Amino acid sequence: MNLWLTEKRKNNFVNEIAGGIFAGDKWRTSLKIVYMGTPDFAVAPMLAIAKKHEVLAVFTQPDRESGRGRKIQKSDVKVAAETLGCPIYQPDRLRDQENIDILKELNPDLIVVAAYGQILSEEILNIPKYGCINIHASILPKYRGASPIEASILNGDEETGVTIMYMAKGLDTGDIISIATTEIRDEDNTETLTARLSTMGAELVVKTIPTLEDGTASRTLQKDEESCYAGKLTKEMGRVDFNDSARMVNRKIHAFYPWPCAVTSLREKTCKLLDARALDEKKVSAMLTDLGISDVKPGQAFAITKKKFFIRCKEGALEILKLQPESKKPMDTVAFLNGFHLEAGEEFGK
Repeated sequence: MNLWLTEKRKNNFVNEIAGGIFAGDKWRTSLKIVYMGTPDFAVAPMLAIAKKHEVLAVFTQPDRESGRGRKIQKSDVKVAAETLGCPIYQPDRLRDQENIDILKELNPDLIVVAAYGQILSEEILNIPKYGCINIHASILPKYRGASPIEASILNGDEETGVTIMYMAKGLDTGDIISIATTEIRDEDNTETLTARLSTMGAELVVKTIPTLEDGTASRTLQKDEESCYAGKLTKEMGRVDFNDSARMVNRKIHAFYPWPCAVTSLREKTCKLLDARALDEKKVSAMLTDLGISDVKPGQAFAITKKKFFIRCKEGALEILKLQPESKKPMDTVAFLNGFHLEAGEEFGK
């Protein structure tokens, strides 16, 4: 999903940065920086850096086929980097000698990495004068790896953040330079939280870079015994089981939006659950008593009106707010009920 495709959004962000976090900053020099990143999370930091430093080049993942039509799609970072006018490199293997030679010829003062998707070799880590730093979307050492935002929502964390760290040979194991934190709100999903953390990462990295140059950057060792790993997501992880609690299923819905999405079935067809609200067991018991219903099994729909419906879970229930039946566009509950004629007792996930 290219969230930075619109010129309006890009310009709004750049104007906000120019009038906000850069106001009053005293920069000693403009560093020569190579930037490496791929998804939407990495766009805002890149644009922020480009406002005050020379971006020598941008490295991002190769264009990929995407969607049903298998159309070639550029990464979010590539789309935004094309507006900067700097060289863009998309190597399949950054470790190959020809790419190392390119980096040596560029001779950057600093390499900044944000969700690039490839590991930097020790030879690359040693190229820049001020080393290589990474913008990671968690409070390290918690959630090293590829999916820290999803993991924080899925595990019900109350807080997450962005960490700037020195890069080392291990995966997200380098010494911590700076951290910014934010509350995880009930309505947050991976899309909204990614956008907020991206902006925080932009603010934090432009404040951190001068400390690298003047030698005042802090360096805190990570405690490996407090670390945990958030691996790559798969489509299978989105499968919903209504024998879980409503709270757990709701976390999955929010954690896996916009990809791979929480998935169930209805009338033998796939149905994606895109947004929901969890009700605890006490509220559900009171609702069932008011309706005169004694037995609703996990996965069954109940309390259906023209505007809302609920799905029973082993503990509690979900009020479905947005969903996408197979071969249909995403729709809110009202549109779904108008066209689908859901009946009480129909079972999701059967």
